[in-house]
Amino acid sequence: MNQPPERLAKIAVGIFLLAAVSVVLFGSFPALRPAWTSPQGMTRLGMPHVIEIVMLTAAGLMLLVCRVDVGRAVNGSVFIAGIQAVIAIFGIAWMGDTFFGGNMAMLTGSIKNMVTSAPWLFAIALFALSVLLYSQAATVRALMPLGMTLGLPAPALIAMFPSVNGYFFIPNYPTVVAAINFDRTGTTRIGKYVLNHSFMIPGLVATGSSIVIGFMMIKFLF
Repeated sequence: MNQPPERLAKIAVGIFLLAAVSVVLFGSFPALRPAWTSPQGMTRLGMPHVIEIVMLTAAGLMLLVCRVDVGRAVNGSVFIAGIQAVIAIFGIAWMGDTFFGGNMAMLTGSIKNMVTSAPWLFAIALFALSVLLYSQAATVRALMPLGMTLGLPAPALIAMFPSVNGYFFIPNYPTVVAAINFDRTGTTRIGKYVLNHSFMIPGLVATGSSIVIGFMMIKFLF
């Protein structure tokens, strides 16, 4: 029996909301995630993998339950932009994260020597590492403890925090790729020399201004 499109659309929205709630629950209560014993001890399934499993399962259910016209879906601009972002996540971003994660000891050692000689370079180190790791959280986890170990003041570390947003520098981050593909006017694009893309100037201005304002605030407040 054919159901009206409005009803099927509501079912699809319900599946998505259920998936979103499930992700929140898995993140809030780690005991809900599968765990297994490995040579390193008890290992629990990480949230990135949980999000992928839950959301891809939700997408599959939408296709099956809501009788989606697959031909129309894959030819839509939203799907094309989204699938390119997915490829960027699974390919370039994870490849880079794996490489730099395996060489983190060497990278942090080099950065430690640089920051010890000139503490103000810590902001540049945060920015450079975020370009390589494509993640604010991974950058903070890798370098902020080092900054505290080196004795950098906590207010200064807070002021330098915006520099962890350097993943726009190389235009292969999923949201950047998606934004370029969503814009059908052609004004948002990757330049001829790759780094002269539409996000470079706004990103550098926003990051630099945030750091400067942060240092001005701590100068007057502390």
